[in-house]
Formats: sequence, structure tokens, C-alpha cells
Amino acid sequence: MLDFHNLTLGYNRHPAVHHLTASINSGDFVALVGPNGAGKSTLMKSILGHVSPMEGEIQFRGITREDVSYLPQASAVDRQFPLTVEQFVASGLWQEKRTHKAYRKVDFDTVKDALVKVGLAGFEKRTLDALSGGQFQRLLFARKLMQQAKLLLLDEPFTGVDEQTIDDLMVLLTKLHGQGATIVAVIHNLNLVRRYFPKTLLLSRELIAIGETQTVLSPENLLRASTIGFGDHVHAEVCEVPERV
Repeated sequence: MLDFHNLTLGYNRHPAVHHLTASINSGDFVALVGPNGAGKSTLMKSILGHVSPMEGEIQFRGITREDVSYLPQASAVDRQFPLTVEQFVASGLWQEKRTHKAYRKVDFDTVKDALVKVGLAGFEKRTLDALSGGQFQRLLFARKLMQQAKLLLLDEPFTGVDEQTIDDLMVLLTKLHGQGATIVAVIHNLNLVRRYFPKTLLLSRELIAIGETQTVLSPENLLRASTIGFGDHVHAEVCEVPERV
């Protein structure tokens, strides 16, 4: 679905990702992990076309960028914008509404169904600023359900939310994957990665490893990811090195 060929990305001529060669295949369920500053969000933005390669290229296979749906970090969304929960979720139909702009009853039925799936039934008329952090994250997922994208990108989708919300949303992601979606998610919690994600891409400004999760998240790979390019500035909360058993 996606091929990265010798991909170098950066800002103001300062590379953030160096010479990445890797592939995301159709049907993959991939965790993108690495220390803070490793280039994970930059890689996401390059897939969306928001960051142009300094070198190399991204090749799409069987999809276009219109088939990609992106869930940004919750902090990047303005919760003061005067929308209700129902209106926000319905905005996920924007691509379809380019051809027939009026919302129909079936559209709002679909909105209600999405809210039921994320545990927000009855919240339709609440405003965004009235939601808790966990409720707002559920809302972001409900909007993604409306888009039915072939490739779903999630940037730190579980930051600042409770364990129950994480479990509920991971169940939802697993169902979406079972229905054919390809999913790539930036995840900090490696226990969560090991539990749910069969494939992992470990990035630390350059590719450390990609493949089966248990193999990629080896002590040796995590140690290398925590030190390469960062000197002594090791972000242990992101790439902890487990004790050997």
C-alpha cells in the first residue's frame, strides 16, 4: 500500500527522518514507535503530503491520498469551535458531501450509530468543550468511522485518556482492521503495542527495525533506538528496555 524509498524528511534543511526504506502492506496493523523526536509525526505528515521529501519518495500502491484518513493528536483540535457532537461527527462525511451537499436522515442515523459504537450515545447535542478528555477522544474515533478510509493514520491516539477508553477504542480499531482497514498508529505504550499490534515499525530518525512486533521490540533494538542520534538524551518512557528473562 505504501513504499518508502530512501526517504529523508525534515524542516528548514534539518533532517528528521534519514534514508527510510520500508513498506506498509494492505491489511497491516502497524504500531509506529520510537523516542520523542524520532520523526514519527513527521513521517505521518509526509504520507498526508504536508511534508515534502528532501530525498527519496513515497509510493502509493492501490490507493491515493483521498483514501487516507488522519486522526491528529487531540491537542491539535480546537475544542472551542462552536460545534455540537452530532455536527462534528457528521463533518466526517465531507468527501461524500462534495457531490450532494444536503444531509439526509440516513446520514444522521449513521452518526448516531457511530456514537453508539464509541460509547457516546445521547451526547449528540453537547458541545465539544463540554466533553472530558476521554469522551473527546471517543468523539474523534466516531468521526473516523464516518470516513470508511482504506488507510487510517493515528498520531498518539491515547495520550491523556483513561485505561477503559483505551481498551474500548482498541477493540474498535481491531474490528475496523478485521473489516479490511489498514491501520498505522503512533503508540507510546509498548505493552499496548505487544498486546494488540502484530507489526511494528521502530523509528529513531532512521529505521531501526520493521516486522513482527515481538521481534522488533527486542532489548537490543530498543536500546539502539533510545541512543542513536540522541546521545545521552534517552526517553525511557517511550522506548523502555525490558529486563531479560
